Amino acid sequence: MIAHGKNIKVFTGNSNPALAEAICTAIGTKLGEAEVKSFSDGEVAVSLYETVRGSDVFLVQSTCSPVNDNLMELLVMIDACKRASAGRITAVIPYFGYARQDRKAKARDPISAKLVANMITAAGADRVLTMDLHAAQIQGFFDIPVDHLVGNPIFVDYYAKKFGEKCDDMVVVSPDVGSVARSRAFAQKLHMQLAIVDKRRQKANQSEVMNVIGDVSGKECIIFDDMIDTAGTLCNAAKALIEIGGATKVYACASHAVLSGPAVERLNNSVITEVALLDTIPDTKSAECDKLHYLTVAPMFGEAIERIYQEISISKLFR
Repeated sequence: MIAHGKNIKVFTGNSNPALAEAICTAIGTKLGEAEVKSFSDGEVAVSLYETVRGSDVFLVQSTCSPVNDNLMELLVMIDACKRASAGRITAVIPYFGYARQDRKAKARDPISAKLVANMITAAGADRVLTMDLHAAQIQGFFDIPVDHLVGNPIFVDYYAKKFGEKCDDMVVVSPDVGSVARSRAFAQKLHMQLAIVDKRRQKANQSEVMNVIGDVSGKECIIFDDMIDTAGTLCNAAKALIEIGGATKVYACASHAVLSGPAVERLNNSVITEVALLDTIPDTKSAECDKLHYLTVAPMFGEAIERIYQEISISKLFR
């Protein structure tokens, strides 16, 4: 018998139940019976309707909007499982909120990503399974093991099937200098060239000037990023590729579809042909924008959960 748990139990909060169901289908089990609700004053209440004593429990909960409600649901679920004598508790967080607050950008700034990591650990989680953290070093904020999946292989498979041999003549574009390493790894797997959109302000009170570093003239491009929030950077980068770089067509892909504020309107009005996204955050915008195309992460998370339970390497999932 595996020492840390006699069987796998998967539960979910209210952030992304469809993904949790799909993960259970992928590993051939059923979603655990539980109720996660709020009292009239907003307090979170969790009820587990089946035993977890001695089980290897996986709690699927993205901390997407409403971020604080979903985060609190996760913390209370962890505590409920801990007090019910679960053998081991893994917080499965496909999208980790607060990840962009990972450093002190100016005086007296909090490092909220570290605070959230402390809260998850203090609640009683034994390990964390997540995907495409905004900054990989956030793994070091946790004092418990973190398995950090990447969405890169899912996009590589999608575009390899979509474009085939045409990939050799396409260009992967990093929308800013900070995403170059991520974009380079993606480009190498698809045997594409790499370009960078660099934005800078030449003088105070002057608008930003976009520069395209690399040759995209007459080529189709794929902008690769970890998340799309308000889509401002993405749409400006796409515009620069067409107007300054001379690209013929622009696609985009990102792991996390935050899509807040004017994001959908900007994407609808942009030169981007298609935006491929992962379902780490539930799809609520496809009806408003026909450019969005969602790919599921359920098989990858399902295999990761099985490998964690069996205590075998998950590095195969990075290839």
